[in-house]
Amino acid sequence: MTTFYSYPHLSGDGAFTRGTCPSPSCLLQSTEQPPGWQRVPTAASITLQTPFILGSVFSERCTDEKSHRILARLCLDYSSGALTGDLCEDLCVAQKLVYKHCLYYDREIFSSYQHLSMLEELETQDIPETELLLMVALEVKNALGLELSNNTMGPLWTRKKGPRWKAQVASMWSLLQQEEYIYFSLLQDFSKHVLRIIGSCGHFYAVEYLTAGHAWHKTLFPLENVIGPSLTGHRSRVRAIIDIALSFLDMVQHFDNDFSHRLHLCDIKPENFAIRHDLTVVAIDVDMAFFEPKMRDILEQKCTGDEDCNFFDCFSKCNLKIRKCGAQRANNNLQVICDKIFRRWFSPNLRGPLVPQPLQLQLQKAVQECAQPGHTGASGHQRTLKSLSQLYHLLRVTQRELQGAE
Repeated sequence: MTTFYSYPHLSGDGAFTRGTCPSPSCLLQSTEQPPGWQRVPTAASITLQTPFILGSVFSERCTDEKSHRILARLCLDYSSGALTGDLCEDLCVAQKLVYKHCLYYDREIFSSYQHLSMLEELETQDIPETELLLMVALEVKNALGLELSNNTMGPLWTRKKGPRWKAQVASMWSLLQQEEYIYFSLLQDFSKHVLRIIGSCGHFYAVEYLTAGHAWHKTLFPLENVIGPSLTGHRSRVRAIIDIALSFLDMVQHFDNDFSHRLHLCDIKPENFAIRHDLTVVAIDVDMAFFEPKMRDILEQKCTGDEDCNFFDCFSKCNLKIRKCGAQRANNNLQVICDKIFRRWFSPNLRGPLVPQPLQLQLQKAVQECAQPGHTGASGHQRTLKSLSQLYHLLRVTQRELQGAE
């Protein structure tokens, strides 16, 4: 299964953007499995989740009529040579990908992207590739706040001049207006904790399908979708939660240390993560993810108190002398994950004969301490490292206890 995302139409008619769909009620269906795509274990065909909607600044319900019109225009532009992509043939000609249903998604704000004016002014083959690479680098800098060399543009710019060069440039430009596409493209070769991109057609792109978590779900994530309905007894659920918690810690370490700048997650909630079948945690919504340079720019605002320095889950402190928020984040990814995810798991709910009570109490205490604010400065950094090490240790001990009880 794979998710389908979209962006404003290349011709400029209307505007629509990505969303998330918690259930397979909004689907494109494929009659044949394309190479490299995941097959749904319980179905004979591939389905594509399609969270695209057409609207204004107010929420409205999408309709099948609008969705068919959007897809028809997309395919018309493809047939006229205005856009291209590795999914276009399956979607528009072979019809291996067939529209099934649309999605109602609340609280989306829609905006259009800037058309690449040089396409109108220059002939197809006259656009210097070095100039295009520079423009791609500028888009990345605007989106992520990062300076990247041409060598790192590979995932974003793989096109070579050919018969449909102008369409390739136009399609790639429309994709580059989507920050999440840039994140997923740049990071998918370096991180197992972000969604994998499957392909694109014009302004649409498809990613692997994963079921998001939900705050109202007892285990936060629908484990029956991951470990199977036959393995959702108490023991299997507890083992899965421990494995997922360890993957969250791996993700924290990875985002903190494995890139040139720390990656901050400013909207941490179950709905913004999903779990693969190997129990790897995946960030599926990175609208509020920022590398350190951009995070500092966002936090450094005017203030009259600390409450003015809160940007969703990313907090700073107000310097009352200069009435300005500090550029350094006062909390971190681990503290928020402990507060919003781990607290729900490692409460008295885990108590039972499977895990010794002293170990349960130690784990609960470690999560409570980790969730407390105060992770700034050198002492805060040491506290974070201590919490991370302690949680790793306790979770692995719990893992061994569960294995030994089998």
